[in-house]
Amino acid sequence: MLRLLLRFLTLIVLLSPAASRAELVVVTSQRSGPVELSREQAEKLYLGRTTTLGDGTPVKLVDLPNGPVRDDFYLKLTSKNPSQIVAYRSRLVFTGRTTPPLEAESVAEARQWLADTPNLIGYLERADVTSAMRILLRLP
Repeated sequence: MLRLLLRFLTLIVLLSPAASRAELVVVTSQRSGPVELSREQAEKLYLGRTTTLGDGTPVKLVDLPNGPVRDDFYLKLTSKNPSQIVAYRSRLVFTGRTTPPLEAESVAEARQWLADTPNLIGYLERADVTSAMRILLRLP
């Protein structure tokens, strides 16, 4: 029953006009060194399969608070709904294979972290990106 409800809510979020118009982007600080990030690399990072970029640079990740933007990001990047992400990540953390991303309390906090912290990668709606950030990947 819970799964059916979660699927229904995910469908509502995806079909809402705001969700379909918001472009999500993966960003880092302008203070980071040269960073290239493919969709596949971003997926591996956010699924905890790697903690480094292709050149070996270690990175940390930031998550937005629970909500529609976060859910939309994971669905677009990994094709997993919120309950699947929680279950998947819980298994990895429990076995010690990864640590979860830092969770910002607000979009404003995530923006501040992403602007100020080199080698921190996160996601935002395109409208929330500042000049102190570099866009690495677009998720339409």
